Amino acid sequence: MLWIEERGALETARRALQYCGRIFRYAIATSRAERDPTADLRGALPPVKVKKHFAAVMEPDRVGELLRAMDGYQGTFPVICALRLAPLVFVRPGELRKTEWRYTVTKTDTQHIVPLSWQAVAILRELQPLTGGRRYVFPSARTAHRPMSDNAVLSAFRRMGIPKEDNEWAWIPGHGANDPG
Repeated sequence: MLWIEERGALETARRALQYCGRIFRYAIATSRAERDPTADLRGALPPVKVKKHFAAVMEPDRVGELLRAMDGYQGTFPVICALRLAPLVFVRPGELRKTEWRYTVTKTDTQHIVPLSWQAVAILRELQPLTGGRRYVFPSARTAHRPMSDNAVLSAFRRMGIPKEDNEWAWIPGHGANDPG
């Protein structure tokens, strides 16, 4: 257990302790053990750090500022299209980047259907002559066989002057937050 804790995997160490406790409680119930030694370790592990959830842009002025910055971005066409499409579809950043032209099945074996506005369809139609013959709507700049990296979008925001530390911009693609409010 100590080696798990030493590598910083506190949640894994906590779960391992729970599983060991269950095993010992079963052993006690079936007369294979007299006591549960994991009870002595309760509270010994440092608390698991709670992941910080990013704030969402909620002030209309800030949303407008972000949208204007995105609209004026002068980068590669696929990144521009991803920036323009993101506020219209509100899918997770990874889902947007990994969207396939023949988007089909997710790990649940069901289709993931996202209703598209006419504006979103127009963006995709603009992009189709460039990437439509490839697997991904937003392919990597290095190879068409992989999706665009999250760094492509993050770099675009840095070039727009949006600081990395500014968590108010967290709903944008690449920051990993999808806070509906």
